[in-house]
Amino acid sequence: MKVGETTQLTETVTPADAADKSVTWSSSNGTVASVNASGLVTAKATGNAKVTVKTTDGNFTADSDITVTDNN
Repeated sequence: MKVGETTQLTETVTPADAADKSVTWSSSNGTVASVNASGLVTAKATGNAKVTVKTTDGNFTADSDITVTDNN
């Protein structure tokens, strides 16, 4: 990603009939890449961050490594 860009991450909670499919998103380095409650990542500064999604039920996680470069 380049500084200023956004990208939408999506989660898939299984099984399909799970009673609670809610998740939370977080970034390991919010100054490089932030993520909102719906998984929209915004590149803020050059560097690296790990975006994690965690299920409310069971605390299962998945990570996405984000690399942000400058616009040049």
